[in-house]
Amino acid sequence: MNWNLIFFVNSILLGVGLAMDAFSVSLANGLNDPSMKKGRMSFVAGVFAFFQAAMPMIGWVCVHTIAKYFSLFEKLIPWIALILLAYIGGKMLVEGIKGEVDEEADKDLTFATLIIQGIATSIDALSVGFTISDYDMLMALVCAVIIAIVTFVICVIGLIIGKKVGTRIAGKANILGGVILIGIGIEIFVKGIWF
Repeated sequence: MNWNLIFFVNSILLGVGLAMDAFSVSLANGLNDPSMKKGRMSFVAGVFAFFQAAMPMIGWVCVHTIAKYFSLFEKLIPWIALILLAYIGGKMLVEGIKGEVDEEADKDLTFATLIIQGIATSIDALSVGFTISDYDMLMALVCAVIIAIVTFVICVIGLIIGKKVGTRIAGKANILGGVILIGIGIEIFVKGIWF
């Protein structure tokens, strides 16, 4: 692969495609916390961007080192994503149905929850390591950085939209956010198993 416009366009498009799950989860997080501050929004988007960049690089390393073992693990990816997102989404759904709304919604999005969301929405990006395996290390890193930037921007947009909608639907935000997360988990699972 050469350093040309096609490389950069492909990296941007890869970033957009990979960021869609993170966008949806960001939307749910914004719904859950309509008073989220800009610094917190940047942190949340940054976590998603980090994982979306790290996973293709981990995949790239796996392809260049332990490819036969990675291909066995790849079959578990849809199951892992489904379990993680169903757990988080189910918890939000139950809290929303019970009417448990924290005065500080920020407490619901703990660091651990955010890490789980980041892993769950980016774990399918491990397979991108196969698609960029013909890149040298520098090109793979540049591609990962582009994916991170695109993901960050898309997640911030998702958080802003979620915050705006969240203030309008107030008490039902947890229910909608939980349904979105469970739906994303199912979508990743179905794509991973049947497509």
